[in-house]
Amino acid sequence: MPISVEVWGPYASFNRPELKTERVSYDVITPSAARGLIEAIYWHPGLRWTIDRIRVCAPIRFTNVRRNEVKSKILASNVRSAMQGSARPLALYTANDIIQRSAMLLTDVRYVIDAHFDLTDKAAPGDNPGKFQDIVRRRLERGQCYHQPCFGTREFPASFKPCVTPPPCPEELRGERDLGWMLYDLDYADPQNIQSMFFRAVMRDGVIDVPPWDSEEVRR
Repeated sequence: MPISVEVWGPYASFNRPELKTERVSYDVITPSAARGLIEAIYWHPGLRWTIDRIRVCAPIRFTNVRRNEVKSKILASNVRSAMQGSARPLALYTANDIIQRSAMLLTDVRYVIDAHFDLTDKAAPGDNPGKFQDIVRRRLERGQCYHQPCFGTREFPASFKPCVTPPPCPEELRGERDLGWMLYDLDYADPQNIQSMFFRAVMRDGVIDVPPWDSEEVRR
């Protein structure tokens, strides 16, 4: 059951996993980020979203910003110990841990995400594609979501609406452009060995066709 969602916002950051300290965004939204954005609008255990196509509807522009972050985190082991009565500290003091990091972000982004869903084995006997399709359509028209959709991180919120006619491709994006290897998604089939999945992203006239999950184009 296909849907098309138009999303836009002033900033976006789809961080490259090979660059850890300084944040550098991919040129366009990744399939995993697109899936997370749609799941923010509607998620149900009885269905699984798959991204089919990403349309880039605004010129690709980057900007640099500096942000204050903390250089440490609260360990899960400390939380477990505290739950068992230990006196381990569970606080971060920004005055001691603050650090400035630069980030290369996308600015003034706009995409159209084409996606579809398949029913899973967790669907109830009364669930059917038509029911979910109607729910998704109503939520898109009313602007409803479970939590604010975002472009990569929560500080970059995304606006959305149903797409009937995609905006025209910007002139500078016409032709073919190889965007290199891009993060496709994470494979949680084995929780003890979570694998990153990549694919070769090629944009043709502003459109990126996303291969299926089990395609030979997807590398683990």
